Amino acid sequence: MTHDQTRYIFETNTIGVEKEVLNVDDVIETANHFRCIDVIIDHAKAALTEKFIKEIHLVLKNGTSDSRKNRFAVGDYKKFPNEVGGMDTAIPEEVADKMRALLTEYNAKEEKTFADILDFHVKFERIHPFQDGNGRVGRLIMFKECLKYNIVPFIIEDNLKLFYYRGLKEWDNEKVYLTDTCLTAQDKYKAYLDYFRIEY
Repeated sequence: MTHDQTRYIFETNTIGVEKEVLNVDDVIETANHFRCIDVIIDHAKAALTEKFIKEIHLVLKNGTSDSRKNRFAVGDYKKFPNEVGGMDTAIPEEVADKMRALLTEYNAKEEKTFADILDFHVKFERIHPFQDGNGRVGRLIMFKECLKYNIVPFIIEDNLKLFYYRGLKEWDNEKVYLTDTCLTAQDKYKAYLDYFRIEY
């Protein structure tokens, strides 16, 4: 959905956008995304756990057509293999163990840096624990963790998506691609904070 369509739905709570066809799941997930942000703000300082990550997925996908499919485990790990950007991801039987190991490694660090949050994100996306919605859940987790560790959060907007995907793919070889993309997004977020005179 476009920025204007999203704003229109949020401001009017309707979907009457003239001369355009909107995917109902996109509308539902957009509304659910706002609910996820509320959950994240309410739990910003809480530890990152499997239960919380699954809850975010449940809130995001609740009421979508995927939530009515038997093969789709909304709020739980995937049942079938999937891939991202042509790369293999963890097979369903390995997801729970890989997620526990990732969270154990991440939570062992007392204070997380910007780089730690990005590293967690890349590893999360490579596991790709859910049937769908992994990117959105992963970016929501980054937002939460930035809030927790007093790092200005950021939102990857459409104009940065290709750079973001390149950064994920090249992380092992060149961390600067994803880092610079996220710092660019953070600069835009800081401009919003400055405009509304919110200290950071």
